[in-house]
Parts: sequence; C-alpha cells; structure tokens
Amino acid sequence: MNALITRCIRLFPSLASCWYAIPLRLIVGGGFIHHGYAKLARGPDNFTHILSTLGMFDPALLAWATIVVEIAGGIAVIAGLFIPLASGPMIVVLLVAIFTVHLPNGFSSIKLLAVTSAGAQFGQPGYETDLLYICGIIALVLGGSGPLALDRWLLRSWTKVGATAPN
Repeated sequence: MNALITRCIRLFPSLASCWYAIPLRLIVGGGFIHHGYAKLARGPDNFTHILSTLGMFDPALLAWATIVVEIAGGIAVIAGLFIPLASGPMIVVLLVAIFTVHLPNGFSSIKLLAVTSAGAQFGQPGYETDLLYICGIIALVLGGSGPLALDRWLLRSWTKVGATAPN
C-alpha cells in the first residue's frame, strides 16, 4: 500500500519536481497571448467600446494596457522570464475581468443551455477559468519558472560576468 501511495504522490520519482513549470508556462502564457491577440485582431476599438460600456475610466488606455499585459505577459511566462514581475499586472487583469464581467455569471466556466441540431449552445462563462489562471501564475511565482527558462540562463550569464570582472 505504501508503494502505491508513494507512486501516486509522484508519478515519476526520478524526474525533478521543477519540470511541472514547463506545461504550466505553456498553457498560462499561451492563453494570455491568445486572449491579447484576439483583442488586437478584432480591433482595439472594439475592446475600448466594451470597456466603455462597462463604465471603466479611460477605456482606450485600459484597452491598450490590457492588450500589452496579455501579450507581453504571455510571452514572458512562456519564455520563463521575470515571471514574478509580470505576474502582478497579469493578476490585476484577471481580477478586473472577474469583478466586472464574470462574477454575475457564477463560478462555472461552462454553461450548457441546450443542445440542438445546430450543436451545443452555451451561456456566459463564470470566473472559474480566471481563478485557474491566477492559481497557475501563483504556482509559477512560488515554485519558480523551472528548467528551460530564460531567467535561469540570464542569471548564469550575469553570474559568469560578475565572477570574471575585477574588483
């Protein structure tokens, strides 16, 4: 029984625990890039109008700030570069989305309304997905960006430069 529990705790005990970060970085970063690019592709004016309808102050500035945070933050997360710095603005974007759009729709991100001959029809999503993104970002901040991250490469490069520089 102990062997089964041990196996369930870690499927691959010989694999370093930090490798969890790579799929997490890909899905969190990729999701942010996708959402930012969608706003850009549809035209920032469309997103500006949405923010204006929600009663946000300076909707044009917030629209561009959101697009930049989503795309640049997504790239930073995928690259494993300065995730603790990028996480603040990314979490703010998610919290604003929760409290201005998703909260009235409840928790569930999938609201199956009906299935017709045309296919499934869904209602407005809740805040579940936003919370999952927030948890993913927090996990990367607390656990580190893992292997194959640019910040590790930069740290090694800067350490070598500092070690060879005269005092």
